[in-house]
Amino acid sequence: MTGQTAGGAIRRHDPRVRGFASDNYAGVHPEVLAALALANDGHQVAYGEDDYTTHLQEVFRAHFGPRAEVFPVFNGTGANVTALQSLTERWGAVICAESAHIQVDECGAPERVGGLKLLTVPTPDGKLTPELIDRQAYGFDDEHRAQPQVVSITQTTELGTCYTPEEIKAICDHAHQLGMAVHLDGARISNAAATLGVPLAEFTTDAGVDILSFGGTKNGLLVGECLVVLSPERVRSIKYLRKMSMQLASKMRFVSVQFEALLAGDLWLRSASHANAMARRLEQAVKDVEGVTVMRPVQSNAVFATLPREVSERLQKRYRFYFWNEATGEVRWMCSFDTTEEDVDGFAAALVEEMRGSATIA
Repeated sequence: MTGQTAGGAIRRHDPRVRGFASDNYAGVHPEVLAALALANDGHQVAYGEDDYTTHLQEVFRAHFGPRAEVFPVFNGTGANVTALQSLTERWGAVICAESAHIQVDECGAPERVGGLKLLTVPTPDGKLTPELIDRQAYGFDDEHRAQPQVVSITQTTELGTCYTPEEIKAICDHAHQLGMAVHLDGARISNAAATLGVPLAEFTTDAGVDILSFGGTKNGLLVGECLVVLSPERVRSIKYLRKMSMQLASKMRFVSVQFEALLAGDLWLRSASHANAMARRLEQAVKDVEGVTVMRPVQSNAVFATLPREVSERLQKRYRFYFWNEATGEVRWMCSFDTTEEDVDGFAAALVEEMRGSATIA
């Protein structure tokens, strides 16, 4: 299906095609597109001195408290690397889960670009605890060891699990007692708030998080994330690090206005709640299918499951999704703000068909 605008651009994809590979596959929420158009007319000062970025400080402070400072960036990797640099010395190290995005999916950027050492800990569910942190929190003042200076957690985790506010507070209290700061990778922070049913500040500012990467693109934005400084006394040189890390947008108003559209009202929560609900619907639709095992509780917009590999490979020809663990055959199915009940039901029906076909072949 194609369409052409007056300017000559041609639609080169079929908008009827749906998938469960990533919430990044979804388009831009219509309310965000409208906000972009609203900010487009006329001229505004570049590099963040525009009216939209100035007002964005108030928008984020309404969620995270009066000390919050906001720095829009281009993407999640840039947000994470810049945040971690702001908390570490050149000899610093970051303790994180073995499954953390900064360890697995950022092509070594924290270490190669950020110049810091990652100290990883295996976790059964993607979540750190004070006890797990202590596996790497040692060697302070040992000149032969990279110095543990930061604990980085992800909310929700890469395995779809969700920290409670109490769990995050315990981590922050423990890290601070050891002289370390806490970074939260919030690529899906809105999904966590929707699951927990609490304000964003309850498991960030109030729990003791020092800096967070606030995700937007996985929740309906075109482009952009935000660095949110919650403990200014622990963070240094963000504006210089953002520029040095190639994360300073010249036309920043177009990043900032998206976050205003997302956070000034309830769009962030509506979109995340819907994505979470679709994941729960998918879990309910497949959990009793013989041969399918849902691997862990569905606490966000992700469903992790195992099923026969040949079934997954056939199903991938009908709906795109990824293998999460090639060795075990575990797959990940992601829902988005625009996933419909019909999408979920159609996918579940296709899965049942392929499972029956596998049984017939056997």
